[in-house]
Amino acid sequence: MATDALTKSRITVEFRPPEARLRLCNPPLNVIDFAMMDELAQALADVEARDDVSVLVLSGEGKSFSVGVDVAAHAPDRVAGMLLNFHGVIRALVGYKKVTIAAVHGHCLGGGAELAMVCDLVYTTETATWGFPEIKLGCYPPVAATALAALVGQKHAADLILTGRTITGVEAARIGLVNCAVADSEVEAVVQDKVRQLSKLSPAALAIAKKANYAWDSMHFDKGLSRAEKIYLEELMKTEDVHEGMNAFLEKRVPVWKGK
Repeated sequence: MATDALTKSRITVEFRPPEARLRLCNPPLNVIDFAMMDELAQALADVEARDDVSVLVLSGEGKSFSVGVDVAAHAPDRVAGMLLNFHGVIRALVGYKKVTIAAVHGHCLGGGAELAMVCDLVYTTETATWGFPEIKLGCYPPVAATALAALVGQKHAADLILTGRTITGVEAARIGLVNCAVADSEVEAVVQDKVRQLSKLSPAALAIAKKANYAWDSMHFDKGLSRAEKIYLEELMKTEDVHEGMNAFLEKRVPVWKGK
């Protein structure tokens, strides 16, 4: 039974020690805007500070996990702040002491998929839609560009990032993007079973085991993401195509690429 809860404008956090449940709540598709980034950063810090919580479960309210970062946040005068804030959330999750579990249903795209993929364990519905469609807007997903190949292999990563195609939860499980895909009605039961297993273990040992398990990857991730951010700001944002892609999306038309 929940002991307490915290409701903000874009997320809710429910504490059921040793579990905390963080839900994205920005209907209808849980777009990650600046307000949500700020709330996520604060909520992650609040959960991390609680000694009675050892597992954090991330999920989405409504029909989707999240369709990703707000396209409007990619505007030239906002993109640097967007990368700083969103990647701050990603970096917090990567270095998190608690075990993190993503419970995914519906659309899990772009920044939403990046948020889920950096969790320790990921369980998805078979019918969920996963993908990194940024290339269709003339840009790329920095977190996925940095870490996806380590999860699914270089060829699968290249296929998803360079084509922007979407895949089902079933294929996401097949290529190793998630732990497993189950029927829509079974995701919660699978997640809670894993929470029960983890709750029997030492929180201190889990935190230290996570640190050791990710020691090598963490060093490469931090350097890789910094480089991906630098390329994004200093090279991608200077192209005409990235602005055409964003404008076309916001104007609901087909982009006209110039290749420069």
